[in-house]
Amino acid sequence: MSRKYFGTDGVRGKVGSPPMTVDFALRLASAAARVLVPNGGSVLIGKDTRLSGYMFEAALEAGFVAAGVDARMIGPLPTPGIAYMTQYFKCDFGVVISASHNLYDDNGIKFFDASGGKLSDAVEAEIERQLQEPALTRESKALGRAVRVDKSRTVYQSFCAASVPQGMNLAGMKLVVDCANGAGYKVAPRIFADLGAEVIPIGCSPNGRNINDGCGSTALGLLQLMVPGAGAHAGIALDGDGDRVLMVDHLGRIVDGDQLLYVIAAARLAEGNLRGPVVGTVMSNLGLELAFRQLDVEFRRAAVGDRYVLGMLRESGGMLGGESSGHLLCLDKTTTGDGIVSALQVLAAMKQSGRTLAELSAGVKRYPQVLINVRVERRFKPQESEAVQEAVRVIEADLQDAGRVVLRASGTEPVIRVMLEGREEAVIRRHAEALAEVVRRAAP
Repeated sequence: MSRKYFGTDGVRGKVGSPPMTVDFALRLASAAARVLVPNGGSVLIGKDTRLSGYMFEAALEAGFVAAGVDARMIGPLPTPGIAYMTQYFKCDFGVVISASHNLYDDNGIKFFDASGGKLSDAVEAEIERQLQEPALTRESKALGRAVRVDKSRTVYQSFCAASVPQGMNLAGMKLVVDCANGAGYKVAPRIFADLGAEVIPIGCSPNGRNINDGCGSTALGLLQLMVPGAGAHAGIALDGDGDRVLMVDHLGRIVDGDQLLYVIAAARLAEGNLRGPVVGTVMSNLGLELAFRQLDVEFRRAAVGDRYVLGMLRESGGMLGGESSGHLLCLDKTTTGDGIVSALQVLAAMKQSGRTLAELSAGVKRYPQVLINVRVERRFKPQESEAVQEAVRVIEADLQDAGRVVLRASGTEPVIRVMLEGREEAVIRRHAEALAEVVRRAAP
């Protein structure tokens, strides 16, 4: 069964428009309860700092309690923190209210299973099928209970801190930490400071409307100015829900997810602890693939989306993977993408090697990439268009082995992403613009 509401990362949309309404959230809770805990159970509910998070938290709480599910509300906490605390509390599943790196007028709802992993496509499809049923309200003696567990976030802080090698601290390091006015604003600065770093926090004053607004991993300008200006060793930028991280080196240069993945993998390799292939996505820079080839490390590409990276890691026995956007998976440390844990692995590599972030990331020589988002009336598979196929063949013949063409439909909005990569930016930009026009004409 195809999924109408669930995309690559849960349900997401504009607040006040279907499906992001109070009525839908309540019915979604009831449907999830029917599928995941038909005989009752427990759920952990967390969120980021969006104004609408309170509204959806109340709706989900009502839906779960009415269906006989005990609900624990932990408040603002990074998405990976919800995954970890779901296991800690031995809940049957967890729910995160967040739209990740989007601005505040969007929101979303995503689920974790009892092990902190994402639900399968089949389970999400069954939840959607149950949405056709009215919301369930059990009799009084069968109702669930609701309780707040906000103070338990210190457990997650200890978990993150324990991800660095035993006995290591960050003493002598000065860090600028940008929390995007999002879910990590309480815990992230404290974690780095507790490990001994001098922390300059920014993006840590959420007001419900300023999440990801000119700050965090989607807007690194301020961080790039502050790191060299403050004489810091590095800057750390989380996104709104704390599952992604980008960094800035001491010179103010952006270090993206591909480069961070390389730094972590190279450190594991030097320790003799790297297991299996490293997994990126079809959007990972060609320079990353070539850098791993130099290290004699196998590199594989999955479809875009951390669930697909995770799936390939599990199939191949790998432990490290990620996306250029900074969604990194360190399966030797945690079960899901965690911006704080990933940043700590990079900082540990800096401490152990005595080298700067600029030096550690220099092994990746990035190829120019051009990405054009083609907005369409409705999603379609561009590869099935004969005109698009022919245009791609012509471009690939011109680029030969010195570039790549990637076409994919967004999992969260009606957009076709046209990405080209090659040695010469002017050449690939010309090809990308021409291909984007072909895609526009081919759209139904």
